[in-house]
Amino acid sequence: MTTRDDFERGSVFGELRRFARTSGAVGGIAARLAGSRIGIRTNKTAHAEDLRAVLGGLKGPLMKVAQILSTIPDALPEEYAAELAHLQANAPPMGWSFVRRRMANELGLDWEKRFGSFEREAAAAASLGQVHRATLPDGTPLAAKLQYPDMTSTVEADLRQLRLAMAVYHRIDNAIQQDEVYKELAERVREELDYLREASHLRLYRDMLADHADISVPRPVEELSTRRLLTMEWLEGTSLRDRLDGDPSLESRNAMASALFKAWYVPLYRYGVIHGDPHMGNFQVRADDGLNLLDFGAIRIFPPHFVQGVIDLHRAIEKNDEDAAHHAYETWGFVGLTREKMNILNEWARFIYEPLLQDRVRPIQENEDPMFGRRVAERVHEGLKRTGGVKPPREFVLIDRSALGLGSVFLRLKAKLNWHRMFNELIADFDEQRLAAQQKAALEAAKVPAPLSAV
Repeated sequence: MTTRDDFERGSVFGELRRFARTSGAVGGIAARLAGSRIGIRTNKTAHAEDLRAVLGGLKGPLMKVAQILSTIPDALPEEYAAELAHLQANAPPMGWSFVRRRMANELGLDWEKRFGSFEREAAAAASLGQVHRATLPDGTPLAAKLQYPDMTSTVEADLRQLRLAMAVYHRIDNAIQQDEVYKELAERVREELDYLREASHLRLYRDMLADHADISVPRPVEELSTRRLLTMEWLEGTSLRDRLDGDPSLESRNAMASALFKAWYVPLYRYGVIHGDPHMGNFQVRADDGLNLLDFGAIRIFPPHFVQGVIDLHRAIEKNDEDAAHHAYETWGFVGLTREKMNILNEWARFIYEPLLQDRVRPIQENEDPMFGRRVAERVHEGLKRTGGVKPPREFVLIDRSALGLGSVFLRLKAKLNWHRMFNELIADFDEQRLAAQQKAALEAAKVPAPLSAV
């Protein structure tokens, strides 16, 4: 009889199959980048489109980390980053006969009797699994997220290809030294494989945001969840894209933006926790313009001193205090940072923090040039390249990802808020020791496992 372990074990053959399917794409990209380096003319835009087609067809975790890399300034060439940013987390659904076998491996042969209903067609699909609508016997609506088979070997093969691609690019362009970036992405993706960990994140976020009625987090159903199956409440809502198609009022758009801001930053500045993937598919808009927060795989827990460093850098940028900024970067984990490199990084920091520095109602970006952020990134990249490059600490990755991802959504919302006031209300009484105590209590109450790197 086939067991769950047979399905889930990271087999060498599974990894080799995955490696074979991706190695051609990555190897070809490596050759083209190298050719470009020595002066051979290449059509990088066309090759980038090829890359997107290959990765989009594979529908695996490599796609997810590529999306994240596309938001880090020049971690990849512009043409590749632009194409990868378009990747969507959608995969071909598993058929019903296969779903039944998978569910039996997770909950036993009588699994259907534990539900009132279970829809055969998947309601949604993503890079690691697919979601089915279901109900409890009492009629309570549920979402059951079932992981695709053999994802452990898929993840490991994809991560090897990612390491190769990043190493090749680093030989050509060393502005961003990506050792710690890779470690961070690899750990977060591996953690996403454990749906019991994700269930603990649901409990954590329900506790952290309990006082905010405009944000909803689904309740996990513990007795119907395993490491490869996450069953939770079904929340009713619409996609942001659909909501915006209805041409909502400025008041509604501001309400959505306010809820989104709190959903990401209350956990960060009160508990040192951030949702690392502000993709628009990871939240919904409620009928009252509140927010349903979804998909809790990519959660990052920061040491309290790092959160203090984030606040210190904001204050240093606000006061134009170079000494304070240098100390803040060291707190973040940057090492060997010269003043020249720091001033280059400060241009990026000013771009990120700029909406928070002005005590007035304003859009998130007042410059209407859609390429403004890209040009800032290019200047930062060229400056770092000229000065020998910088190695971002692991903690930088998802902080940067969240800031840019949320900024993109706020731009789409065309919200006008006093971002300065919202931010300063969050940090007004910040105390590193208090955050440490609140974080410890919240993690213990939600039974959040230690990060993989600590195990």
